[in-house]
Amino acid sequence: MIIKPKVRGFICTNAHPQGCAANVQEQIDFIKAKGPIAGAPKNVLVIGCSTGYGLASRITAAFGAGANTLGLCFEKPPTEKRTASAGYYNTTAFMEKASAEGLYCETLNGDAFSDEMKDKTIARLKEKMPKVDLVVYSLASPRRQDPKSGELYSSVLKPIGKSYTARNLNTDTLKIADVSFDPATEEEIAQTVKVMGGEDWEMWIDALKGADVLSEGCNTVAYTYLGEKITWPIYGHATIGKAKEDLDRASKAISESLAGLKGQANVSVLKAVVTQSSSAIPIMPLYLGCMFKVMKEEGTHEDCIDQLYRLFTEGLYTDTPRLDADNRFRVDELELRAETQAKIEALWGEVTEENLFDITDFKGYQANFLKLFGFGVDGVDYEADFSPIVDTEFL
Repeated sequence: MIIKPKVRGFICTNAHPQGCAANVQEQIDFIKAKGPIAGAPKNVLVIGCSTGYGLASRITAAFGAGANTLGLCFEKPPTEKRTASAGYYNTTAFMEKASAEGLYCETLNGDAFSDEMKDKTIARLKEKMPKVDLVVYSLASPRRQDPKSGELYSSVLKPIGKSYTARNLNTDTLKIADVSFDPATEEEIAQTVKVMGGEDWEMWIDALKGADVLSEGCNTVAYTYLGEKITWPIYGHATIGKAKEDLDRASKAISESLAGLKGQANVSVLKAVVTQSSSAIPIMPLYLGCMFKVMKEEGTHEDCIDQLYRLFTEGLYTDTPRLDADNRFRVDELELRAETQAKIEALWGEVTEENLFDITDFKGYQANFLKLFGFGVDGVDYEADFSPIVDTEFL
């Protein structure tokens, strides 16, 4: 079939297998060009491995450190008439490239929140890998079923305490209009924390530790975004922010739990990038268009793979990591520079529907969004007839 993007709102309902593979190869080439990462891990578990920061983590570990990797994801396979999800194609491409270089890599496809997946992962680790040096927790989901109670929790994107109104860009119509959000209820806050907080991260580490599959001195890291003034009301100071606070709580609890192994847990604060998750957050597409414009002009623009390389070399595996007062790795410092934020805020106040493509880099945002699904990648013939079916070794 001729595969063209089918975009609806903040999602693309299909993906291009060759485009996804080319996107993965670009990231591999970037890491290889940087050379080996000193002190990096050799046995890595990536919980949420198929897109965005999770995929970049796995690529960095494998091709920057020659690490064995076991990845977990929850992706849709292809049929003769429908493409797979982008994460399915990304993971298939990663596994092909890593296997070709003699690196152990396997992927389990299923619900990472479930006890069944935890048990399956532990069994695979015991059978196939030495003890794990690094556990990356990079799950992003709007819902989570508690494996103990069976209760299904749903997250919401709402401010706390009072209503909030902000400018928003409709990415379908390219119309800019104010959008208002009512404050979250206590129940909505609690459910968001259940989905996006640190409870499942703790459950994973408890299970792995209890099964004796973690090495002495192991690290574990979970990812977050804090942002600045423009995004705080709907992000940092909102329901998502409460969930991120719970990640900080979990980080401390996990570090205490790992003390006997001389292990450590940290939250890592990363910069804003285009991901399937960030595209769904109101105001973020417009903010990202402004941010891209400023940071590209400053020469500081970074995507997921740039951020993960710096996290490994400037955070996880260095004697002088960049840590804040809450013991979080900070790789968002370039985005949060005062002069950078001032320029972004100025554009935010000036942008209109008429000048959107002139004073912001919304075109760059759109290109990055489509690239998530394998579209617009250099070297791919998008007029060619491709089968959506690809060989895979998902278990």
